[in-house]
Amino acid sequence: MTQLPSSILDDAALIQVLDALEAGGARAWLVGGAIRNALLDEPVSDIDIATDALPETVVALAQAAGLRAVPTGIDHGTVTLIAEGRGFEVTTLRRDVATDGRHAVVAFSTDLAEDAARRDFTINALYADRAGRVLDPVGGLPDLAARRLRFVGDPDTRIREDYLRILRFFRFFAQYGHEAQPLALEACARLRDGLTRIAPERVGAEMRKLLAARAPGASVALMARTGVLDLILPGANPQGLDALVAAEHAQDVAPDWLRRLAALVPGDPTAALRLSRNESRHLTRLREAAGAGWSLDEAGYRLKADEALDHALLHHAGTLPPDWRARLDRAQASPLPIRAADLPGLSGPALGQALRAAEGAWIASGFTLPVPALIDAAMNAAPTARETP
Repeated sequence: MTQLPSSILDDAALIQVLDALEAGGARAWLVGGAIRNALLDEPVSDIDIATDALPETVVALAQAAGLRAVPTGIDHGTVTLIAEGRGFEVTTLRRDVATDGRHAVVAFSTDLAEDAARRDFTINALYADRAGRVLDPVGGLPDLAARRLRFVGDPDTRIREDYLRILRFFRFFAQYGHEAQPLALEACARLRDGLTRIAPERVGAEMRKLLAARAPGASVALMARTGVLDLILPGANPQGLDALVAAEHAQDVAPDWLRRLAALVPGDPTAALRLSRNESRHLTRLREAAGAGWSLDEAGYRLKADEALDHALLHHAGTLPPDWRARLDRAQASPLPIRAADLPGLSGPALGQALRAAEGAWIASGFTLPVPALIDAAMNAAPTARETP
């Protein structure tokens, strides 16, 4: 019998929740991601719980134990119980009655196997009792050991229940997989048009998580092979992503999903993924810097710190000097030491051209040119500006 690490089960807040549920005779199991990650020795964040108690019973048991119950998805059987300031999603065992490719109508159940049969992937359909004994109704343990991603049951059926599962397949493969079920890939390719029914916000949420994985390249390559990538991000360039990930690893820079999106998609993915205004502005700045061909120093001078770092990795990875981070820091901390008041007699376009010339000289000097030399560079550019009508 496979056992969970004791560190998971020694969680005082979790024990309070399990005690509350079992005090009324209900059964409760840890389920899903916490089991998967614990067995893979990956970080465990949220702990979800399955129970045979009905949602209203869960609320009553929690209140009797002095725990706060929040009906976060009570129509679908989910109540969040708060213990020691942390939330635990407690969901009644259930089976699907009807699905439309986005939402499901469920019926509550007391059968663990029924609950497992409606889940997406075998590695997410693992349960554990409070003694740490892992229950595996659909054969997820061998898949987990092989890091093999496989749908529960028939892939076509699972995907038609919720087309977002196509993207979830590639996201989980990026995070946990070494081997992808061939039947699953064929189903993802065959049913990919169903993704057009999914809201951009949901697509964007999955792509954020996928691109944040340590090494998403193999998963993105599978997306390209199945036609899924071009459907959601037309013109995407997996080779650009591979080059960036290699640069991140070589330079010991933490992964950043938005930087990776910039490498993957040369155009504007704002609408396709429903990016925030700040995210869209960040990508626009990176495209502008790339189009202008800015050097490392110029990018450091003109961009915000995170934008400059992204530009360096995206467009200078092959030529980054050993001190590239220090150079970016120096550029960030080196504003032009002259102002309009230092250029008497200039205004309008002439002043603008003069200051731009001074900035160019300042950047080209590595931010070391003395103020008199900067003023000379500015004034030497001014006559051309004065001649402009």
